[in-house]
Order: sequence, then C-alpha cells, then structure tokens
Amino acid sequence: MEPITLTTERLILRPVGPQDADAVFLACQDPDIQRWTVIPSPYTRADAELWTEKLAPAGWREDTMYSFAVVQRTDGALTGALGIDRRGPSGTYEVGFWTTKEHRGRGFTTEAVRGAAHWVFTALAADRLEWRAEIGNAPSRTVALRAGFRMEGEQRSALLNKGIRRDTWTGALIPADLGLPGTHPYLPSPDVGGAL
Repeated sequence: MEPITLTTERLILRPVGPQDADAVFLACQDPDIQRWTVIPSPYTRADAELWTEKLAPAGWREDTMYSFAVVQRTDGALTGALGIDRRGPSGTYEVGFWTTKEHRGRGFTTEAVRGAAHWVFTALAADRLEWRAEIGNAPSRTVALRAGFRMEGEQRSALLNKGIRRDTWTGALIPADLGLPGTHPYLPSPDVGGAL
C-alpha cells in the first residue's frame, strides 16, 4: 500500500519514517511505554532506527502494518504512535498505540484512534477493528472506550510481552459504531434474555 497521511481536528497521522527516530527514541524511554507495550526494554537508539527506517516502511510496502506518527497540527510535536495491523483476509484489523508522557490526558490518542478507525472502515473496507491491552493497562482501556470500542472480555495468555505470556482485555469497533456502513451485512445475535 502507498503510505498515506490522515488529518483530524488537532492532529496529523503520517507514516513513521527515519525523521522520527530521535523523537521515538526519547518517547520510548518512558517506563510506562516500555512496561505496557511490546517494544524492547531497555529501548535503544538502534531499536528506534530499526522501527523508523526499516520495520514501519516495510509494513506499508508489504500491506501488513500501517504505522503512523501522531503529531500536532500546530507545531508538529510527536504526541504518540499508532499502528493498524492486518489480521488476515477477513476484513479484521487491530489497532495499537502509545502516547508520549507529556501529551497524555488531552484526548489526542482517542482522536487519533477515531480518525484511523474511520480510514480503516472506509479506505480498507474493514468490518471490524480490534483492540487489546494487557489487563491493568487502564489508560489504554480508557482510550478504547472513549473511541467507541465495546469491551468483549478477557483472553488468557493472549499477549507475549518480553518473554512473558499475559492476559488481555479485548474490545472491538465496527463500522456501525461510527455511523458507517459495513462491507458485508452484519446480523447481531438477538437478545434472548441470557438463554443459551
């Protein structure tokens, strides 16, 4: 896929590239980002260069992972990163994100997730966008809820983070949640009063 840039009210989501290595390296020194995401820990300059120069561009080229630098429209400051991962041929994708420490609590990541979700449903013809985070990562869960995701439960041993299997919360967003049509018809299960 040809890399694209998305805009929201306050943000620009542009493809991650070599120009982001310094800012990504600095942001990923944050212990919270290292703890709750699957990035290496400690996070080195070489890790930042590998992601910004090779892995992120390869994801676009191979049409498998779309990595965005999330920057403010006003001054270009990096507020975080957001990735959309293709989960196979079924029209399902997964979103992941992190937010720089100094930009947390301002709604930037929620805004970025909603903008990316709109793109996924319209340009990529997705019918489902999944989110998951290790149980205990309350800030990520808050972003997902504010972006409109419906929590669907917990998955045991669903995430491998730094050599340890961890349980996750899971949620999903579908086009109808954003007032958009889906690619395929969707028939929700009828409410049968909890009967099986």
